[in-house]
Amino acid sequence: MPTRKVIITCAVTGSIHTPSMSSHLPVTASEIAAAAIGAAEAGAAVVHLHARNPINGLPDQSPQAFEPFLKIIKQRSDCVVNITTGGAPTMTVEERLRPVVIFKPEVASLNMGSMNFGLYPMLKRFKEFKHDWEKPYLEGSRDRVFKNTFADIEHILTTCVENATRFEIECYDIGHLYTLAHFVDRALVKPPFFVQSVFGLLGGIGAHPEDVMHMKRTADRLFGTEYSWSVLGAGANQMRIAAQGAAMGGNVRVGLEDSLWSGPGQLATTNAEQVTKVRGIIEGLGLSIATPAEARKMLQLKGSDKVSF
Repeated sequence: MPTRKVIITCAVTGSIHTPSMSSHLPVTASEIAAAAIGAAEAGAAVVHLHARNPINGLPDQSPQAFEPFLKIIKQRSDCVVNITTGGAPTMTVEERLRPVVIFKPEVASLNMGSMNFGLYPMLKRFKEFKHDWEKPYLEGSRDRVFKNTFADIEHILTTCVENATRFEIECYDIGHLYTLAHFVDRALVKPPFFVQSVFGLLGGIGAHPEDVMHMKRTADRLFGTEYSWSVLGAGANQMRIAAQGAAMGGNVRVGLEDSLWSGPGQLATTNAEQVTKVRGIIEGLGLSIATPAEARKMLQLKGSDKVSF
């Protein structure tokens, strides 16, 4: 029997962590490109991309911030490029959507619900900041709702339909699976679905093994065989959740967006380091990693020749 293929996604920088938390967090276009290419070379079939201001590391959703690294990644790697529509909780949905509209990637992320998105507990661990935006950004999450209304989700789905962009559907709680089912019933999103279950972020579902199993059972009941499941664990939960998810038949996501660490008290120096580590877990389970070509087939993607970068 052939071994099951596991898609590794690597989210290389995100908008959760701030530059003062780790000198290894990619900020400039060249750093983001190098991080994505390195992750792909280590075994990631998909790279999930945000952009940042190259001077101060502030999340930046302007197309001008994405364009330089998108071109480099496409020239130097065959990996699947996944552009965020999440951006940052401080942005409007129109700001968040703009790069996907312009660049028409194979995959874009799509959050399935509004939620509290608590980053402020990180202020207990990190006390000194190089840039004046970092501390207020974290503190502001006490009273910030990450807005993803039904209208927002519908707008993203209908705007992208002509581009044949498929979605990494990010579900931070059980209710988000039911929201996805609602849009499936309305035929606004079609199978196969790529459901990314997110565990351990304050405001979403926890990271207990029972939480992981509950997510999988619910998705199985709602979507049957019409979806591919993937998991990510925030912070210290990263590798444990990846191991459980892979063992349960899922795919995995790692990267410095989700965790800055490679082990207790040890910062990851590259995204590739985390990819290599999770690849070892996957192969240790007797599974094998999917190539970009295999991931495209599994997720029924349009191909890198049909993007606009």
